[in-house]
Amino acid sequence: MAKVLFIVSGATYWVLKDGTRYATGYWAEEFAMPYKKLTEAGHEVVVGTPRGVTPNVDMMSLRPSMAGGEEMALELEEIIRSAEVMRRPLKLSDIRLEDYDAVYLPGGHGPMADLAFDADCGRLLTAQLASGRPLAIVCHAPASILATRIHGKSPFEGYRITCFTDEEEEAVGLASRAPYLLETELKEKVGIDFSRGPMWEPYMVEDRNLVTGQNPHSAAILAEHLLQILK
Repeated sequence: MAKVLFIVSGATYWVLKDGTRYATGYWAEEFAMPYKKLTEAGHEVVVGTPRGVTPNVDMMSLRPSMAGGEEMALELEEIIRSAEVMRRPLKLSDIRLEDYDAVYLPGGHGPMADLAFDADCGRLLTAQLASGRPLAIVCHAPASILATRIHGKSPFEGYRITCFTDEEEEAVGLASRAPYLLETELKEKVGIDFSRGPMWEPYMVEDRNLVTGQNPHSAAILAEHLLQILK
């Protein structure tokens, strides 16, 4: 069985353009569904965060209206509650990538606040990309790719990538207040080849060993893809 590293945001808020703090963290569905699928298949999940802080779930992602109904919200909550690995994360600075078969990053606005600027995260993503082993990143978590730049250049330049779109950010009402928009930032600062599907629909892009998903509903298909690779 495989060992999969989940790199998770440790942020609890995101500072908006006007200086206000927007409560955030990781998005429940994006952690819980892949965690459930991988562990039920017998794989081991290990969580790493900046400085080893305990990850914080974005409470909005547990609202029935956001989670896909009352039943799904309760299921997500139960998966998170039972995931002991979330209570004892490793420090990203201590992680040895050779110990893992794959790396996965769930989103939420949290990564926009911390992983995008975390040197250890950037180092791990750069090394994982170079290793040829699977690297899966969903929704807002491709913000972490911004941390791979050295002197303005990223090894992810030219890769075909998707992420939470500027249009989706507009739809949730944050586009005008956000310090930066992820789709635009990745195009301009990294030079990715951006691809997208319809708003809110599951959409996945694969380019070499990198797999990215557009939004929360894409997390499950990324997990299924990882299961196929890890067989």
